[in-house]
Amino acid sequence: MSSEPIIEVQGMGKTYPMYDKPHHRLLQMLAPGPSNRWYKEFQALRNVDFSVHRGETVGIVGCNGSGKSTLLQVICGTLAPTTGTVHVRGRVAALLELGAGFNPEFTGRENVYLNGSVLGLSRSEIAARFDDIAAFADIGEFIEQPVKSYSSGMYIRLAFAVAINVTPDILVIDEALSVGDEAFQRKCYARINAIRDAGATVLFVSHSAGTVIELCDRAILMDRGEVLAHGTPKFVVSRYHKLIYASAERAAAIREGIREENAARLKSHHVEDNTGAEPASESPAGPDDAAYLDEGLVPQSTLRYQTRGATISPPRIETLQGRRVNVLKPGGEYVYTYAVSFQCTAVAVRFGMMIKTITGLELGGAASTPAGMSELITAPGDVLTARFRFRAMLTPGVYFLNAGVTAQDVDGETYLDRLIDVAMFRVMPDEQRLATGTIDFHVAPEIIAEVVLTT
Repeated sequence: MSSEPIIEVQGMGKTYPMYDKPHHRLLQMLAPGPSNRWYKEFQALRNVDFSVHRGETVGIVGCNGSGKSTLLQVICGTLAPTTGTVHVRGRVAALLELGAGFNPEFTGRENVYLNGSVLGLSRSEIAARFDDIAAFADIGEFIEQPVKSYSSGMYIRLAFAVAINVTPDILVIDEALSVGDEAFQRKCYARINAIRDAGATVLFVSHSAGTVIELCDRAILMDRGEVLAHGTPKFVVSRYHKLIYASAERAAAIREGIREENAARLKSHHVEDNTGAEPASESPAGPDDAAYLDEGLVPQSTLRYQTRGATISPPRIETLQGRRVNVLKPGGEYVYTYAVSFQCTAVAVRFGMMIKTITGLELGGAASTPAGMSELITAPGDVLTARFRFRAMLTPGVYFLNAGVTAQDVDGETYLDRLIDVAMFRVMPDEQRLATGTIDFHVAPEIIAEVVLTT
């Protein structure tokens, strides 16, 4: 990696005028006196300072409205900064608004040439890459049809194919990795990795903590137009999670704490240890493990089925010693537990749990007994507690939990109560992790050197 910064941002700010009424725009230009009396200023970015070196991959994280997209647009040159300076050295390929340079009346082929020229390619360069672009988009004969006849998926494929096949010095991506189907996303990731491995600088916005940790050399945390923290991805992502899951009354204090911590680190030239772990005062660990409770980690998508004679109390995750937690150590053993109070007689009662990803993919769970084999009968007033011991063999990230209780009636097994997304937990980053994918299957890699016998 070169020591020369390819992107330098110093004291940069971006301010927009906010008008109460549309005609105030005209009055600003024509009426005598100070023009700023007709509008209020909104600071989308303020005093932003950072640099990116050649060959680095830098992720930008932050809540919606934190200024991430505005920052990328200023770096790409589509917006001019109000204050400060931005220096960018090299060709930039930007995936900000896919297909923004397309003409709907032109064919796909014509738009490849149009969009390629916008991204800085000559006509001969586009011609030399056209077959690769068409193959990457994989839209077949529609490449010769006007793009106004394309489906949204085809439109996105072609736009991504053009941008990704430019040979950039800097690749800028604004949440564009979530487009297309799964196979197309994998192809996009592979191409981005190839561009990065070839020495290009990659700068991208993502809400996926796992992607930032996996792909980036460094990360930047934005909030309310300011850089709150920057450093290793694990350090920054842990602060990002702390901020987004904070309760409303604690958010301001946590935000200020992150800013002060970052300022202190910069002042002392401290280099974090890559763990991204919370400070000891924020991560009270008992003798069992380093897991802790984050009060702000509360799901907002909980759904309850209609109750039919039983009520599940709020579930919780505990360590084996009974301490309540929801930020878990990778590989650690925990107990997911909840109590159920019964208001009626129930036969063949079973309890269950399920762990899911943010997208709702069911990763796995368990029932208290196999289907059709429960002999448990409850009476009105009974209260039973279900406990499910599990090991957090998951990649760092956020996961959700279901809880349910069933019984047999004349129509078969039915839910007496069920809660969807009733609890959530986060698995800490682990820099020693060898496993790939979402679930750690405890694969044991072994490399054996062949012994060649000579006579």
